[in-house]
Amino acid sequence: MITVDFDRFPVEPGMRLVDVGCGQGRHSFEAFRRGAHVVAFDQSESDLADVKSMFAAMELEGQQGPGATAEVRHGDARAMPFTDGEFDRVIASEILEHIHEDEQVIAELFRITRPGGLVAVTVPRNWPERVCWALSDEYHEVEGGHIRIYRASDLVDKLTRAGFEPYGRHHAHALHSPYWWLKCAVGTERDAAPVRAYHRLLVWDMLKAPFATRFAENALNPVLGKSFVVYLRKPEQAA
Repeated sequence: MITVDFDRFPVEPGMRLVDVGCGQGRHSFEAFRRGAHVVAFDQSESDLADVKSMFAAMELEGQQGPGATAEVRHGDARAMPFTDGEFDRVIASEILEHIHEDEQVIAELFRITRPGGLVAVTVPRNWPERVCWALSDEYHEVEGGHIRIYRASDLVDKLTRAGFEPYGRHHAHALHSPYWWLKCAVGTERDAAPVRAYHRLLVWDMLKAPFATRFAENALNPVLGKSFVVYLRKPEQAA
């Protein structure tokens, strides 16, 4: 499930890209297919082990782009082990809502991006997230869960104050909002039949990408999209 739109966030062969808080690696794999030198960075060693295995499988199948390389790195997004301006492209997808020191992470994102480089940041959208919180405490009151709900304007303000220049935004994953509302309504730990049925629909949609659901989601994203995505540029002459 790709949240970042790689048409708005172009990744070309030879670029260095870091996927901060990569999780299971969805964006790392797409960048690898496009020929980037990819660093999948996360605090979870078990997630990184899975991502490393997938990179190896992709290489065996010849799915990497021309000249692409991939590695995994373990660490803390609040103090990343990278040099200033090391990356042409930086992705931080669905991580800031988990971290108390979000402005510290944003400062690190700015530091490791080269002047003129691009950054994509995604967080849960405000109003669908508020519905989830209202329906279920266990949705967010878990270890490592969401600690805040962003307004888009507040997030963009924080990123702008750090020095970034926004150049685009959109919403994504409209079909996922009802799934999470349903899951929160019945209990996030319950394996209820309606939740299983909706999950099968989402998996089928991701695997098959039929026209009907792709059209419906694109039409609904501005209103119902579960994620807010903002694209930013580090100025050539960064202050």
